Parts: sequence; structure tokens; C-alpha cells
Amino acid sequence: MSMLPKLEELDVDGAIREAASKVDGDTRAAFLKKAGIGAGAVVAGGAFAGVIPGIASAGVAASDVAILNFALTLEYLEAAFYAEAVTKGRFSGKTGAFAKVVAQHEAAHVAFLKSALGSAAVKTPSFDFKGTTTDQAKFMATAQVLEDTGVAAYLGQAGNIKSKKILGAAGSILAVEARHAGWVRDLNDASGAPAAFQGSKTKAQILSAVKGTGFIVG
Repeated sequence: MSMLPKLEELDVDGAIREAASKVDGDTRAAFLKKAGIGAGAVVAGGAFAGVIPGIASAGVAASDVAILNFALTLEYLEAAFYAEAVTKGRFSGKTGAFAKVVAQHEAAHVAFLKSALGSAAVKTPSFDFKGTTTDQAKFMATAQVLEDTGVAAYLGQAGNIKSKKILGAAGSILAVEARHAGWVRDLNDASGAPAAFQGSKTKAQILSAVKGTGFIVG
């Protein structure tokens, strides 16, 4: 009997399947793999402890592992975006300071999530940021969208996380992403807190938005 959990067990809200249904058949497997549902990405029962030693001892649910991989995919994108802006854009002044600090934060988020997931961590995709990391106006506009999206993505999954430890860790990242969002909005002369309450987004909405950017190319 296979120890691999069914997709339905990992994708409780159906978001990944909804997003995958919009992808051509030839690339659907690769799409699911990037979302953290690839063959061998997560296992259950006795094999679970061997694949994810960092979090298995805490009795982490397979659905939480899928959420961590979803978060890791977004963090990969942000980390790569800011790293490229630092090395290629070489912006100065307040924009340069913002890019350097956030690049360090996003790299730390990636390292943390990869450490927690161990060998179950989804692999980093290939990116093409289409000139948004070398043009200052495009960089700042894109950074605002990415940070707002990150906040909405973490908030959207908060209610689905079963482990208190993982919820606490996700909350600590969410708080920093919110600070990033407020910071870049201030630099863009936009309201740092446009509403009294922050809206959330589902996995399907986030994955659809990310796919729409065309930034993930492989």
C-alpha cells in the first residue's frame, strides 16, 4: 500500500487542483510539483519521519507541509527578485536600501523554510523578471505588488495551519512581509495602511496571479 497521501488530503480547500485545472496537461505535473505536490514531495506514516526529520517530531500534518511548500515557492520568487535587483539594478538611495534589506529578509525566509522542510522542500524554479529588476520605476511597482500579494497569501493560509508552531513561524514571516509592504508603499507615495482590515487570498488566487506575471519560466 502506498504511503503517499492523496492530493485531496493535502489540498483541503481544492485551491491547487483548481489552479492546476487551468494548466495544459503536459505541464500539469510540473505545476503541481512547484506547488509542493510532486511525487515524493510529502509522505505519511512511518516514512514521513525519514523524509522530514526537522518537523516530523512535532507531528506536523501533511497539509501543513503543503502550505510550507506553497510559502517556500513564493519566498523563492521574492528572494530571487530582490537578489537580482541588488546585483543588476544597483539602485541607490532609499530604493537601494530597501532592496538590500528586503533581499536579506527574503533569503532568510527561504533558508528557514528549506531547513524546516528538509528533503521535502520544493526545488527553486527558474525566473525571468522581464526587466523589472533593472528599471527603478518597474522595480518599485512590482515590489509593491509582490509584498501585498505575500501578505494576502500568508493570511489566506493562516486559518488552514494545524500546527501551533508552524502558525507562529508563519505569523512571524507575515509580520515582516507586512512591514515590507508598508515600507514600499511609503516609498511609492501610496497609503501604507489603506484599510482597517487586511484581505486574504486563496492558493488558487495567488497561484493564478503568479502565473500571470510570467516570472516563473521553468
